[in-house]
Amino acid sequence: MKEINELNLPADLSYSDDHEWAQKTGDTIKIGISDYAQDQMGDIVFVEMPDVGDTFEKGDEFGTLESVKAVSEVFIPLSGEVVAVNEALEDAPELVNEDPYASWIIEIRPSVDSEFSEMLSRDKYLALLQG
Repeated sequence: MKEINELNLPADLSYSDDHEWAQKTGDTIKIGISDYAQDQMGDIVFVEMPDVGDTFEKGDEFGTLESVKAVSEVFIPLSGEVVAVNEALEDAPELVNEDPYASWIIEIRPSVDSEFSEMLSRDKYLALLQG
Protein backbone atom coordinates (compact mmCIF):
# COMPACT_ATOMS: atom_id res chain seq x y z
CA MET A 1 0.00 0.00 0.00
CA LYS A 2 1.05 3.56 -0.71
CA GLU A 3 2.20 6.03 1.89
CA ILE A 4 0.05 9.18 2.17
CA ASN A 5 2.72 11.28 0.40
CA GLU A 6 2.72 8.83 -2.55
CA LEU A 7 -0.99 9.26 -3.32
CA ASN A 8 -2.12 11.03 -6.46
CA LEU A 9 -4.68 13.61 -5.31
CA PRO A 10 -5.30 16.18 -8.06
CA ALA A 11 -6.00 19.66 -6.72
CA ASP A 12 -8.65 20.36 -9.38
CA LEU A 13 -11.02 17.70 -7.99
CA SER A 14 -13.34 17.73 -4.99
CA TYR A 15 -13.43 14.82 -2.53
CA SER A 16 -15.85 13.20 -0.10
CA ASP A 17 -15.06 11.72 3.28
CA ASP A 18 -16.17 8.36 1.80
CA HIS A 19 -13.21 8.60 -0.65
CA GLU A 20 -15.06 9.51 -3.83
CA TRP A 21 -13.96 12.35 -6.10
CA ALA A 22 -16.08 14.68 -8.22
CA GLN A 23 -15.23 16.86 -11.20
CA LYS A 24 -17.59 19.44 -12.66
CA THR A 25 -17.72 19.43 -16.46
CA GLY A 26 -20.26 22.01 -17.59
CA ASP A 27 -23.65 21.15 -16.09
CA THR A 28 -22.69 17.58 -15.19
CA ILE A 29 -20.33 16.04 -12.65
CA LYS A 30 -18.15 12.95 -13.08
CA ILE A 31 -17.68 10.77 -9.98
CA GLY A 32 -15.14 8.07 -9.19
CA ILE A 33 -13.06 6.77 -6.30
CA SER A 34 -9.84 8.32 -5.05
CA ASP A 35 -6.36 6.92 -5.40
CA TYR A 36 -6.47 6.21 -1.66
CA ALA A 37 -9.66 4.13 -2.03
CA GLN A 38 -8.39 2.06 -4.97
CA ASP A 39 -5.07 1.49 -3.18
CA GLN A 40 -6.85 0.25 -0.03
CA MET A 41 -9.09 -2.09 -2.03
CA GLY A 42 -6.38 -3.81 -4.04
CA ASP A 43 -7.04 -5.31 -7.48
CA ILE A 44 -10.57 -4.41 -8.59
CA VAL A 45 -12.21 -7.23 -10.52
CA PHE A 46 -15.82 -6.03 -10.92
CA VAL A 47 -17.67 -2.71 -10.96
CA GLU A 48 -21.45 -2.61 -10.40
CA MET A 49 -22.96 0.62 -11.70
CA PRO A 50 -26.48 2.06 -11.70
CA ASP A 51 -28.57 2.59 -14.82
CA VAL A 52 -28.72 5.86 -16.72
CA GLY A 53 -31.79 7.70 -15.45
CA ASP A 54 -31.47 6.45 -11.86
CA THR A 55 -31.65 9.21 -9.25
CA PHE A 56 -29.89 9.33 -5.91
CA GLU A 57 -29.74 11.51 -2.83
CA LYS A 58 -26.38 12.56 -1.38
CA GLY A 59 -24.92 9.67 0.62
CA ASP A 60 -26.91 6.90 -1.13
CA GLU A 61 -25.12 3.77 -2.26
CA PHE A 62 -24.92 3.89 -6.06
CA GLY A 63 -22.84 0.82 -6.80
CA THR A 64 -20.22 -1.62 -5.59
CA LEU A 65 -16.61 -2.39 -6.34
CA GLU A 66 -15.40 -5.94 -5.96
CA SER A 67 -11.72 -6.54 -5.36
CA VAL A 68 -9.72 -9.62 -4.55
CA LYS A 69 -10.02 -8.54 -0.90
CA ALA A 70 -13.70 -7.59 -0.49
CA VAL A 71 -16.81 -5.97 -1.90
CA SER A 72 -17.13 -2.26 -1.11
CA GLU A 73 -20.10 0.03 -1.54
CA VAL A 74 -19.67 3.30 -3.39
CA PHE A 75 -21.64 6.29 -2.08
CA ILE A 76 -22.75 9.23 -4.17
CA PRO A 77 -21.35 12.51 -2.82
CA LEU A 78 -24.01 14.63 -4.55
CA SER A 79 -27.73 14.32 -5.22
CA GLY A 80 -28.67 13.93 -8.85
CA GLU A 81 -29.62 11.86 -11.88
CA VAL A 82 -27.21 9.49 -13.61
CA VAL A 83 -26.68 10.70 -17.19
CA ALA A 84 -23.82 8.31 -18.11
CA VAL A 85 -21.91 5.30 -16.80
CA ASN A 86 -18.36 4.40 -17.76
CA GLU A 87 -19.07 1.30 -19.85
CA ALA A 88 -15.33 0.63 -20.30
CA LEU A 89 -15.28 -0.55 -16.66
CA GLU A 90 -17.67 -3.42 -17.46
CA ASP A 91 -14.97 -5.19 -19.49
CA ALA A 92 -11.91 -3.70 -17.77
CA PRO A 93 -12.57 -2.94 -14.08
CA GLU A 94 -8.81 -2.86 -13.48
CA LEU A 95 -8.77 0.58 -15.15
CA VAL A 96 -9.84 1.99 -11.77
CA ASN A 97 -6.55 0.74 -10.28
CA GLU A 98 -4.48 1.97 -13.22
CA ASP A 99 -5.87 5.54 -13.14
CA PRO A 100 -8.75 6.22 -10.75
CA TYR A 101 -9.22 9.74 -12.12
CA ALA A 102 -9.45 8.85 -15.81
CA SER A 103 -11.70 5.94 -14.83
CA TRP A 104 -14.76 7.81 -13.60
CA ILE A 105 -17.68 5.54 -12.66
CA ILE A 106 -20.77 7.68 -13.25
CA GLU A 107 -21.69 11.11 -14.53
CA ILE A 108 -24.63 12.91 -12.96
CA ARG A 109 -26.72 16.01 -13.44
CA PRO A 110 -26.79 17.42 -9.89
CA SER A 111 -30.12 18.38 -8.33
CA VAL A 112 -28.74 20.42 -5.39
CA ASP A 113 -26.20 23.00 -6.57
CA SER A 114 -24.79 23.79 -3.12
CA GLU A 115 -23.63 20.21 -2.43
CA PHE A 116 -20.65 20.45 -4.80
CA SER A 117 -19.22 23.47 -2.97
CA GLU A 118 -19.53 21.57 0.33
CA MET A 119 -17.13 18.83 -0.81
CA LEU A 120 -13.53 18.68 0.45
CA SER A 121 -10.64 20.39 -1.30
CA ARG A 122 -7.47 18.35 -1.92
CA ASP A 123 -5.86 19.84 1.21
CA LYS A 124 -8.86 19.08 3.43
CA TYR A 125 -9.09 15.54 2.04
CA LEU A 126 -5.37 15.01 2.66
CA ALA A 127 -5.83 16.24 6.25
CA LEU A 128 -8.68 13.72 6.66
CA LEU A 129 -6.41 10.91 5.43
CA GLN A 130 -3.63 11.96 7.80
CA GLY A 131 -6.08 11.76 10.69
